[in-house]
Amino acid sequence: MAVVSFWLLSFVLCLFMIITSQASAQTCDNSRGNYTINSTYHNNLNTLLSSFSSHTEINYGFYNLSYGQGTDKVYAIGLCRGDLKPDECLRILNDTRVSLTKDCPNQKEAIMWTVECMLRYTNRSILGVMENQPTNHNYYDKNVTGSVNQFNDALESLMRNLTRTAASGDSRSKYATASAKAPNFQTIYAQAQCTPDISSEDCTKCLEEAISIIPECCSGKAGGNVVKPSCRIRFDPYIFYGPTLKLDPDAPPTTPLQSPSTNNTSSQGKSNTSRTIIAIVVPVGSVVLVLSLFCIYLRLWKPRKKIESKEEDKDEDEITFAESLQFNFDTIRVATNEFDDCNKLGQGGFGAVYKGQLSNGQVIAVKRLSRDSGQGDMEFENEVLLVAKLQHRNLVRLLGFSLEGRERLLVYEFVPNKSLDYFIFDPIKKIQLNWQKRYKIIGGIARGILYLHEDSRLRIIHRDLKASNILLDEQMHPKISDFGMARLIRVDQTQGNTSRIVGTYGYMAPEYAIYGQFSAKSDVFSFGVLVLEIVSGQKNSGIRRGENVEDLLTFVWRNWREGTATNIVDPTLNDGSRNEIMRCIHIGLLCVQENDAGRPTMTSVVLMLNSYSLSLPVPSEPAFVVDSRTRSLPSSELTEHNSSQTRSSESTQNSVNEASITELYPR
Repeated sequence: MAVVSFWLLSFVLCLFMIITSQASAQTCDNSRGNYTINSTYHNNLNTLLSSFSSHTEINYGFYNLSYGQGTDKVYAIGLCRGDLKPDECLRILNDTRVSLTKDCPNQKEAIMWTVECMLRYTNRSILGVMENQPTNHNYYDKNVTGSVNQFNDALESLMRNLTRTAASGDSRSKYATASAKAPNFQTIYAQAQCTPDISSEDCTKCLEEAISIIPECCSGKAGGNVVKPSCRIRFDPYIFYGPTLKLDPDAPPTTPLQSPSTNNTSSQGKSNTSRTIIAIVVPVGSVVLVLSLFCIYLRLWKPRKKIESKEEDKDEDEITFAESLQFNFDTIRVATNEFDDCNKLGQGGFGAVYKGQLSNGQVIAVKRLSRDSGQGDMEFENEVLLVAKLQHRNLVRLLGFSLEGRERLLVYEFVPNKSLDYFIFDPIKKIQLNWQKRYKIIGGIARGILYLHEDSRLRIIHRDLKASNILLDEQMHPKISDFGMARLIRVDQTQGNTSRIVGTYGYMAPEYAIYGQFSAKSDVFSFGVLVLEIVSGQKNSGIRRGENVEDLLTFVWRNWREGTATNIVDPTLNDGSRNEIMRCIHIGLLCVQENDAGRPTMTSVVLMLNSYSLSLPVPSEPAFVVDSRTRSLPSSELTEHNSSQTRSSESTQNSVNEASITELYPR
């Protein structure tokens, strides 16, 4: 009887997997219009889709094709799972095209997902465009055994890890698979994949939004599937993928496949056409080459003339690269209602920030630098030179600037939820930030700093990371702001020195505060302080213990050393994963080590936050801590390095806001 039951169960599981493997979903988009049978668009579509079988080269499962001209041009993308061989991928795509054209008989745009592949076509260019809609999802009827919360924690950690791995792929493949142990001897097998034509940031965003759907569609289920045009995720109680195809490390990134031929011209005609093209292109190309060399000569000669010009002219010339971002001053004045105090969002040493609305309805934040502030001019130069070149979801976006007379305006995207310190240090508002939100904020800040240090085309040290410089958008996603004190260094440069100490006391690394030595590890130290503030809900400036006041790093280290780390955690965090919270405290302590060599890089920090299989080193005593009675380095010891100190009204802690002009080094 036991043998019969075993075989019956195996048969049911196999049947379940077979049924699942045949599952598919499609969307026929009527909003793009319909085509008529035997029309030019219809014929182009048939020609394009039938050409899939002709592509036998290894393309790592991603195919981008187009055919036709003008409004009748058809674009198609095919994407297969990263473990499928080319012949199997093409076979499935050919089968899918038959089903898709049958199910969507006359729509100009349609998409179909099978278990292994996705095929979509449309009458608009879609290469490199991240799209979240339409979205489809389904789940297995099998329920999770044991604790659903523990299962969800394991699943969320696994999917976060897969997201980072998939997004780190190149233009050939953005695909990742892995498994994780769950309660009651369960194993979760999962996959994350993006179309490789989109950027790493867009891939991360798409996958994160797909993962956010899991609690809505698949909570308590042992398996689920979320598919979007630009990405897909899946998790199963059974292994459903094979070994990932290995990418050739010497092969160049994938280029768009050639479209099928659009004419039937004879070989003789092609030869004549080629000769004609050569006869035209060669002389034209020669002229273009000469003009290009002449322009390069002028470009190289221009800076020499700049040296002889006045300082004011030099300052203006250095920001001409961003002229396309320049706003008319009157436009901003109207948008802010003549800089009405009712629209003022804040006031700092640099000047005031106003909320405004452009004529197209876009809401903006305008930083109006003080007319009589020398540091304001420097901040303006830094932010225009640096921020205009940076694009990341965890950095505040510079929309443009305005110059008129002595007026200096910086125009940013409007971030509605103010800054992190507005919430985290307020006994009432901090309740709005549960652990899940705080954990996402920590991860977002880490990804933003990693982009500055490693992933952007510039290598930037922020030098003033603090809670008041972390803005929060509608979904409480963090955005790093205020680059007036940032420094740009060469790619091969590990650290810099300055006689002007800028930043905020309490967040400064010791080697920077005392000796003026700054590096990426200086930002790591500031990040570590931020993490401990987010977990504890306490300012780094001091925690009261009866009549005594203890700085945050001393407080955290004492409790960590005495085994009472739960005392560090904000009492309002009663919904969080204890393991995640303790791990974040551990990471925070590693970041604030006195010796910068003992601090992790931001690459390691992001990996630590996303992978629980990675063991963490044991932290040593943080910087500025000798014993439980010792406070952080007093600000009086900093004054010998910087005679110009100002207090930022955005923070209760002392900030040294004298920014130095950025030295630019091309990357």
